[in-house]
Amino acid sequence: MRISAISYLNTAPLMWKFEHGPVPEGFEISYTIPSQCARDLQDGNADIGIIPAAAYATISNLSILPGIAIASKRPVRSILLVSEKPLDRIRKVALDSSSLTSVALTRVLFEKFWGGPRDYRSQSPDLDAMLAANDAALLIGDPALKVDRSKYTTWDLAEEWIHFTGKPFVFAFWAVRNQALRSTSLDLALIFQQSRDHGLEPNNLAQITRAWARKLNLSEAGVRQYLTCNIFYYLDEACIDGLRLFYHLAQECGALPRVPELSFVAAPAIV
Repeated sequence: MRISAISYLNTAPLMWKFEHGPVPEGFEISYTIPSQCARDLQDGNADIGIIPAAAYATISNLSILPGIAIASKRPVRSILLVSEKPLDRIRKVALDSSSLTSVALTRVLFEKFWGGPRDYRSQSPDLDAMLAANDAALLIGDPALKVDRSKYTTWDLAEEWIHFTGKPFVFAFWAVRNQALRSTSLDLALIFQQSRDHGLEPNNLAQITRAWARKLNLSEAGVRQYLTCNIFYYLDEACIDGLRLFYHLAQECGALPRVPELSFVAAPAIV
């Protein structure tokens, strides 16, 4: 089965077992950006992908692997709106073109809670270039973690969502094409849950922390805090409630086309 994954710090624990083994034979992994994971599933170039939550509203015939997410129940640090201006003076917003969910969340926050719609423009995640032609910039993932927040006014989008709604925010989850699901007898939910659980074991988490701190030129303490405090890796009932609310508000804003029914992968039948 072809896996489309994301090479970001926050996905490293989810991919632990696939990168360090042992895993069942028959998985082929490719790494890309979040929006491309969704396109890979939509185009049939992947069977399983860690997709932005927003993509699930635009792609049919997918099922969600239960219990696993990239979510947050507190400030997330890696999804930032960055500006040199106060919120009420922001008119033009550059949106990181590698994101889908964070773009929709930005629109929801502006149009439902921050005073109305703005002029949104898709752009590559180069903060200086984004701010040169716009009043604010949306950055996600590793580029957001590296922003010197002492130089700018910043808004953590997960923190803002939680403040206004009281619910966690779900950024991404594993989804599988139903056609591929019908062709396998593997317990995919168990395989991917075990990979996450192994990645979050203390020794393995320490290894991830050391490697990514060097890679991103961040402190080990900051990376560990991000993985253990800022990111929530479980798709629990509170997260599902937050996900449903996000879909509803995003559709009202025109940021997403529909409110999808959530379809989950069932455990294999025991025979």
